[in-house]
Amino acid sequence: MDLKWEDGFMIAVKNEGRQVVISANREGLLSLANNLRTLADETPGCHFHLDMYNSLEEGSAELVVEKC
Repeated sequence: MDLKWEDGFMIAVKNEGRQVVISANREGLLSLANNLRTLADETPGCHFHLDMYNSLEEGSAELVVEKC
């Protein structure tokens, strides 16, 4: 799956107890929306991983998004 990112995107993910908070600037939200749309067209079981070494801000919790 080919993920595409808007220039200047910023996305952070924090695990705060029983909730997960995703914070993003405009470009980050557009990127997430586009990548979720791409995932929606894939087969069940397809997924993507994001972490601070791959697209998320430093200190972010890992985020896995999967189509069921």
